[in-house]
Amino acid sequence: MTENSFKPLLVIEDSNADFRMLKRLMRQMDVQSPIYRCQTGDEALELMYQTGRYQNDDPRVQPAIIMLDLNLPGTDGRVVLARLKQDQRFMSIPIVVFTTSAAPSDIEYCYQQGANGYMVKPLGSQELRRMIQAFVDYWLGVNASPFFVFS
Repeated sequence: MTENSFKPLLVIEDSNADFRMLKRLMRQMDVQSPIYRCQTGDEALELMYQTGRYQNDDPRVQPAIIMLDLNLPGTDGRVVLARLKQDQRFMSIPIVVFTTSAAPSDIEYCYQQGANGYMVKPLGSQELRRMIQAFVDYWLGVNASPFFVFS
């Protein structure tokens, strides 16, 4: 794996079961990245903008990649995607949507807002393993992404 395999991954996912499975699979794949989680869109925006419960975090490290669920409580993933991709500080962070929605309108909207990838959560565990392996191989292995600390 490239140096990305040690850089922070932010998972924005409200489902405890989905997050546990994702984390377990990545550990089995020997992903060394610290994996951070936000359960709502509001929490994700607080983390990225260092407001609310994250306002005293120092230093703030920009994640190498964000895995984003669309259907979140409160501020949903579509809004999070649009806000982050419109902000000069965050627009270069790859955001891969990982959601149950296969709706063409959601896929089109996400790419129009700057999503770097779109994955529909599979139902079967073997298919999920293959999908997460592909994510790890490309986004944490092959892809060179920007990474920096900022204040």
